[in-house]
Amino acid sequence: MGYLRRYPQWVYVGCMNATEGAVAAAGQQPAGEGTAPQHGYTGNKDAYLRRLKRIEGQVRGIARMVDEDKYCIDILTQVAAVTKALHAVSLGLVEEHIGHCVVGAAAEPDPEARADAIDAKVKEAADAIGRLLR
Repeated sequence: MGYLRRYPQWVYVGCMNATEGAVAAAGQQPAGEGTAPQHGYTGNKDAYLRRLKRIEGQVRGIARMVDEDKYCIDILTQVAAVTKALHAVSLGLVEEHIGHCVVGAAAEPDPEARADAIDAKVKEAADAIGRLLR
């Protein structure tokens, strides 16, 4: 429930018109507006980029440790930290996808198109989770 408060009201409230609903379900802006598509993570993009840059620095640090012949357990400890940080980013992106893209698909006004859109977005999420678990 806390995640829904971070999203614009049009994403999860059924008060949009047909054009807005189709746009939300498709995860993109209407043609002609000249704006980039809005994704679930767009509102937190800067935080994701900061976190990924921090992870990038950690990976460079691991490479430096290997280059300097540091103790293997110390290197493995850092690898585990990077792995955990990447998992946290991945889980955040999955939550953003469900909270934005899946919920947006549920706002599609046409019942048949809504079912197809929801199925497609849920399948995307399930496939992504499957890749994370491999």
